[in-house]
Amino acid sequence: MSKFNPNAEIPEGSESPLNAAVTGRDRSTLDMVSEAVRHNQTVLAYQPVMQALAPRGVAFYEGYIRVLDPAGRVIPAREFMHVVEETEIGREMDCLALQHGLRALDKYPQIRLSVNMSARSIGYQRWFKVLERFLKRDATLAERLVLEITEASAMAAPELVTDFMGRMQPHGIAFALDNFGASTTSIGHFRQFFFDAVKIDGQFVRGVHASHDNQSVVRALVGIAKQFDMFTVAESVESQADAEFLVDTGVDCLQGYLFGAPSVSPPWIAEMKHRREAG
Repeated sequence: MSKFNPNAEIPEGSESPLNAAVTGRDRSTLDMVSEAVRHNQTVLAYQPVMQALAPRGVAFYEGYIRVLDPAGRVIPAREFMHVVEETEIGREMDCLALQHGLRALDKYPQIRLSVNMSARSIGYQRWFKVLERFLKRDATLAERLVLEITEASAMAAPELVTDFMGRMQPHGIAFALDNFGASTTSIGHFRQFFFDAVKIDGQFVRGVHASHDNQSVVRALVGIAKQFDMFTVAESVESQADAEFLVDTGVDCLQGYLFGAPSVSPPWIAEMKHRREAG
């Protein structure tokens, strides 16, 4: 007979077995990521963002930070970002994502690339030093760099974000509001941000062709973006039917598994090889 009693009270001052397990798992994850950062075992995985209209080519690529475990296996960000986001390691991850991204831009002048950052990294000196080091060598890199900040992160410190954007945009850096629609954004703050693009959250995009509710949300989000002269990207596009609805609705770019999964092997290399062979 099982001795587990779900109704048993937990003695005051003690931790439940479930909470202890979660805490232990998070601590293990944090240790793993810390080791990876310490030994520079991180990479970017690249996913294409496609133009919705002709010529329907790649508009830019998004670079997602990935951690390598001790065996060299790639660990997706969803496995660790929620644990490290509010820690010093989270700031280091933003630095590494920027560093990897700028190296790719420096090596491949024909691409444009977006990388993610948290509003918590604004004011983090090492992040700015990474940016300054690359821009001193080639100031034009900024014109091909897009910084993505999630809606929740931006709304947590709107004044800080608007000031940061005001200082970065004169360099040519573009900004995208990630997970647009996932949080409640004040229209007053939205007008102040001056994001160049918004990325419609995937929860409204997946299966949108068959969901009248999601269709209404997507139309509203596209309408808001157009009102403020912002470029629109739909995330998590996984079917042709969804893509067709989004194009008809006026979305500018599409991103998702329909067009390619994130890959640690830069996809533009294969495309360059294909063009050379075709020529």
